[in-house]
Order: sequence, then C-alpha cells, then structure tokens
Amino acid sequence: MAWLFDPRHLVTLEAVVRLGSFAAAAEELGYTQSAVSQQIAELERRVGARVVVRRPVRATEAGQVLLDTEAAISTSMSRAAIELTALADGTAGEVRLGAFISAASSVVPPALARLRASHPAVHIALRELEQRETPGLLLRGEVDLAITFDYDHAPEPAPAGLRQEHLMDDPIMVVLPAGHPLARADAVTPADLPSDAWITTAVDVRDLAASPVGGQRGSGHRLDFDGMDFRTALNLVAAGLGVALLPRLLLLDAPANVVVLPLREPTLVRRLYTCRLDTRGVAASVKRLELALREAAAEL
Repeated sequence: MAWLFDPRHLVTLEAVVRLGSFAAAAEELGYTQSAVSQQIAELERRVGARVVVRRPVRATEAGQVLLDTEAAISTSMSRAAIELTALADGTAGEVRLGAFISAASSVVPPALARLRASHPAVHIALRELEQRETPGLLLRGEVDLAITFDYDHAPEPAPAGLRQEHLMDDPIMVVLPAGHPLARADAVTPADLPSDAWITTAVDVRDLAASPVGGQRGSGHRLDFDGMDFRTALNLVAAGLGVALLPRLLLLDAPANVVVLPLREPTLVRRLYTCRLDTRGVAASVKRLELALREAAAEL
C-alpha cells in the first residue's frame, strides 16, 4: 500500500519532536498551536497509527519512520538547491558559514573580509556551532559550508553525504602563567608538569592517557574546567590557576601574562577542514568562500 504524505506535515512532525512541544513548534513554524495539532492528527489519520506520544512529547516507532523520511527529503532538497544555485554566477545571494568558536574568532574574520571586498553583494551569515551539531545542519541545508576538526591521532571521516577538505593544521600548545618556572623553556613534555598543575580542557588527549595531563589526579588542587570555550581556560591560566593544553589558533592574541610553548613529545595536532554537502555542483559563492578561507589559513 502506498501512503500519500503532505511534506509540510513531515516538517511539522520534525519540529514538534525536536522541540518537544506543540506550542514551540507552532511558534517556530508560524502556525497556531491548533493548526499544528490538526496537521499531526491528519498525518496520523493517513498513517493509521499514532506518530507522537503527547506527554512527554516523543516520536512513536511509526513517527520515527516518518522522521527518517523527512530527513532524507530535506537532504535531497538541500542538494538540489545547491546544484541549481551552482548554475548561477554567484555574484549575489547568501552564503551561510558555520564554525566552532576558535575558528570563528581567528581564521574566519579575514576570510569573510576577503569575500566582502571581492563580492560586496553577497550576504554573509556566520553561525557559531558545536562540532556535534554541524553534520545535521549541513544535511538539512541550514548552513552552506562549515569548518570542522579532528585530531591527527584520532581521525574522523566525513559523515555520509558530506565532503570535507583539509584546511590547515592547528598544533596544540602548552600555555603557562608568565611567572611559571618553565616559562623560559624551549618546549615541554606533559611529564614536566605534575598532574595538579593542569587545567582540563576539551582538547582530545587520548594518546596521553598515561601522562599527568591524561587524567591522573594528584593531591586535589587540580582545576577541572567543564566547557567548550577555550578562552575561559586561557583566562584561568592568565590568572595563575594552572597550565593548559590549548590550540594555537586561540593564542594568536594571547595575553601578555601567559607563555605559549610547543609540546615536545608526543605532539598533538588539531586538523581543520571545510565541510559541505557532497554535490556535483557547488555554488560559486561557496567556492569563493572556501578559497578565502584557504588564503586566510595560509596567512595564519
């Protein structure tokens, strides 16, 4: 038996489940709450089964099948839109870039300045993202291009349907307060510093598990920072509260009261990529933004 669905109802279902609320979905989609309820009811009538559990709001098994369908439709529509846009010359329109915090504050601004200077009619939208949400936003067509990362010791292939290209390497550095005894060293190893000296950060240090920075605790003075913004950890170091592993991109304008040293052994390198939908054609504005990012990365 073939089911006939109104794609708008699938979009409504996705919003209801994602937001966990009929009212929130109505506000986002610009409907009344009763209209959202009617669309879900009509969808359930056509399916012949419940698609949403109301309290708390969550998808049923039938609803999840429809959500998977909605995701596939959204990806196909996004891919089609990109390939059609690629037929134009890209001198106008909009390009939407997503980037994690340290990339958004370092390599992105000079790249966007280049694009603005060469193509002033292109509208630029920048969105700060967490790494985990980036693939979904690309696949749904909510951003056109994103900057992602992995580590040389823990490579992560691009998710299905996406294409990533290497942008630059970003070495992980040791950051110490300016008055630290090792501040005049040429480089340090993790073993040079006791476990209680380290401020934990979001840097992936799985290959350093046997070292003090890898997670061993000492006498209890260690400062555990649970957050994604490396600038907070940098400010903690500047305040003399410990030392930290931080990406070099973050340290281009490091405060004067910290010292930045390379890791001697083992080294850690964060690898940055541009990532977009894997399509036959690419919008000219996206190509130009990719080029601007590469030029800015080379200068850094």
